[in-house]
Amino acid sequence: MATKTKKTTPAFDSDEEDIIEEAPALVPAPTTQDSSEETITFKKSHFYSVLVVLAFAVGVLVGYVVWGPGSGSSTTTAAAAQAAAQAPAGAEQAPQYRRYDIPTEGFPSLGPDDAPIVIVEFSDFQCPFCRRFHDETYQSLLEAYPGQIRFVYRNLPLTSIHPAAMPSAIASLCAKDQNAYWDYHEKLFSSEQLDEETFIRYAADLGLDTEKFTACLASGDHDAEIQEDMSFAIDLGVQSTPTFFVNGLAIVGAQPLANFQQLIDKELAGEIP
Repeated sequence: MATKTKKTTPAFDSDEEDIIEEAPALVPAPTTQDSSEETITFKKSHFYSVLVVLAFAVGVLVGYVVWGPGSGSSTTTAAAAQAAAQAPAGAEQAPQYRRYDIPTEGFPSLGPDDAPIVIVEFSDFQCPFCRRFHDETYQSLLEAYPGQIRFVYRNLPLTSIHPAAMPSAIASLCAKDQNAYWDYHEKLFSSEQLDEETFIRYAADLGLDTEKFTACLASGDHDAEIQEDMSFAIDLGVQSTPTFFVNGLAIVGAQPLANFQQLIDKELAGEIP
């Protein structure tokens, strides 16, 4: 919880990597096999394949002797069909997508409620990479899909490396209490300084009731709400900020606009299961 102070807290440090070290991976990394095991499996499979071919040849020969030449072709066709059905897929396989269930009700959101694309951002107001996304991609993304995106913001302040992140999150929700969340959101991401004096000044700039706002900062009313956001993200496996979910599909980091467009275009075209 922030205490009233005139000391300036640096808002951004571009040298920091905004990663939660103790969090599990959002998507487990694929495992690899030891090369010697792969070699053994390869040799065994070829050995068994040879046995199957020999057994099949003997069966065809016996069938030819017992039943005559007419039956061999249908048996061969059936065997070929079965072999084709069991053949491994080609080297090129479609990318695998996983959708996560990310609640959005009650969180700050911008855009139509019935938008076909819902983007949830887990972010930190003091995170330099979150600011990079906000400065370089956020507005362009909304403008690229007018009326098609509902943007939802959820708090993930990395308190171990960003001392002003939690107070900033609280200040944003205190502004939300007075229906000024998104204007205040803009001020926080454009600020070079994040402290209580700055928070109150921004509230005054937006015409908020500063007494009520200041009382909210000290009340602890939003602490549990932010902690629930943090716990949900970490339990989900979010490891860093910013992390996004586009209709439940994860995008990690301050990705350029083109990367978001590639996923969104596929989603709008119905190409993703």
